[in-house]
Amino acid sequence: MLRPKQAKKEKIHLTKDSYKKARKLFHYLKPYRFEYGIGWIFLVLSTSVGLIFPILLGQLLGLSSGSQTSMAEAVKAIDLSNITTVAVALFVLFGGQAIFSYFRVVLFTNVTEKALRDLRYDVFQKMLHLPMDFFNKNTVGELTSRLSADITQIQETLRTTVAEFFRQIVMVVGGIAYLTFVSWKLSLIMLATVPVIMIVAVFFGRFIKRLSKEAQDQTATSNAIAEESLTGIGNIKAFTNENYLLKKFKSSIEKIRRLNIKSGLWRGLFISFMVFCMFGSIVFIVWQGLLMTQGPNPELSDGDLFSFLMVTLLMAASIGSLPDFYSGIQKTIGGTEKLMDIINETSESDLFKGTNTPEIDGSIRFEHVRFAYPQRAEVEVLKGISFTLNRNETLALVGTSGGGKTTISSLVLNYYKVNQGAIYFGDANADSIDIKYLRKHIAIVPQDVLLFAGNILENIAFGNPEASEDEVINAAKQANAFEFIMSFPDGFKTQVGDRGIQLSGGQKQRIAIARAILKNPTILILDEATSALDAESERVVQDALEKLMHGRTCIVIAHRLSTIRNADKILVLQHGQIVESGNHADLMATSGAYSDLVKIQVNLG
Repeated sequence: MLRPKQAKKEKIHLTKDSYKKARKLFHYLKPYRFEYGIGWIFLVLSTSVGLIFPILLGQLLGLSSGSQTSMAEAVKAIDLSNITTVAVALFVLFGGQAIFSYFRVVLFTNVTEKALRDLRYDVFQKMLHLPMDFFNKNTVGELTSRLSADITQIQETLRTTVAEFFRQIVMVVGGIAYLTFVSWKLSLIMLATVPVIMIVAVFFGRFIKRLSKEAQDQTATSNAIAEESLTGIGNIKAFTNENYLLKKFKSSIEKIRRLNIKSGLWRGLFISFMVFCMFGSIVFIVWQGLLMTQGPNPELSDGDLFSFLMVTLLMAASIGSLPDFYSGIQKTIGGTEKLMDIINETSESDLFKGTNTPEIDGSIRFEHVRFAYPQRAEVEVLKGISFTLNRNETLALVGTSGGGKTTISSLVLNYYKVNQGAIYFGDANADSIDIKYLRKHIAIVPQDVLLFAGNILENIAFGNPEASEDEVINAAKQANAFEFIMSFPDGFKTQVGDRGIQLSGGQKQRIAIARAILKNPTILILDEATSALDAESERVVQDALEKLMHGRTCIVIAHRLSTIRNADKILVLQHGQIVESGNHADLMATSGAYSDLVKIQVNLG
């Protein structure tokens, strides 16, 4: 039955190696270190002003009560005994902080965007040059997440989180230093209450956040049930399973109700705790502070008491925000580690070290090739394959699924290194040939054609980005694609949609053939290029393929055996071994695996 999509929970486990890899992020900041350094100067200035503001505000409130302030004796540069002077000083501080904050934000943003542009480019460039086995082990969704979610996390951290984390630490450290200077007794009272309450509140808040996350996950599950039920409504009605889905959905939303009620109860306790403890601690500090301002020899002036309270409130807010900022930095370190893992992966140029550029005339030779995919090293796919394909000949690969047909085409493209044996192009070993040079001489028309988002002209030109528009049009004509392209209102400028969804299977195949024609390869690989088409589309595509195959070495992976009757050589593969070889007439004359496959298809047809 339907399986609800579970929300993926990713835990961050950081090691010493994680921090070491994260430090490589500074490599991308290094070219802009001067600009970044100036940004930090503005950050320090704006943070300092932020710490001075509550102190002066407290003095202003103290002056309004009519009493003198001891700060007037400590700071001679400003006449703190005058309300107007202090008010003007506050406005000057506001103006300074506004200017400092503006330049800090602008500079941090500029540096961050430049660094992330370089990082994005390096990661994407590395992805494009990684070997095929890397993409067998990593999903496309995960890799695109690295380019989007991880980069966004780093962006937020470099632009804001690091600055705010630094600001809050300065606020806490500077606040404690100031409070100790004003009154060490009152400071000890404050440190025994406010920070403890804030730390308890942080852990309490995390517990409530976890309950809310569980409710969100359960909501995602119920939404998945509803979404998949509506998507597969035909199957549900056909199997009369409406009640089954209703019961499943009801159970899911009941769990949401229970979790949200539980969360609400704890949230109520949390709010009550915060209201009682925070206000209680403030009242307690105010009470103790007022006692210290009274008597014939007061230990504290009114202005210093107000400053003390203002700084205490600022510190409480800073202490409460530190865990979230720290968590954001931890996530960024984790995301940076994954990006650096990609950048540190072994690229194709390191794996395939060939540098030679011999003439590729189309002749191919496999000599005792054994191969197993790296992620399944214990399962040998090819078991001592040997064959020779001469220039401009057509080789057809047939056999049951899993026999090794597609693997042979992948090895011709040098997607993987063979475990034993060798592959030769002419007289040159594939390992000695520059990999990009080799692939420039090979084109493939797959069964499942991938068209890129854009128009038809761009997709055909993908075969040769330097080709002129006339050459693209000529390739479309040879591929029997020109007529259907011009039937569209926008012609070659027609948008194909995501993965070519706006075109039919036959139309996409002809676009792929035109792309291959434009590349003008020496070696052509056809991987079951017509197996998914209807009879009419197959006829048109097959005609285009015959034009494309003319005068080239071709390797055809055949599903419909009727399409390979004219192949120069046919290899019948079973379980990674060649069990028969020859042309169509020779193989049909012997009662073997090939003739059996033909008879099965004739009977089914």
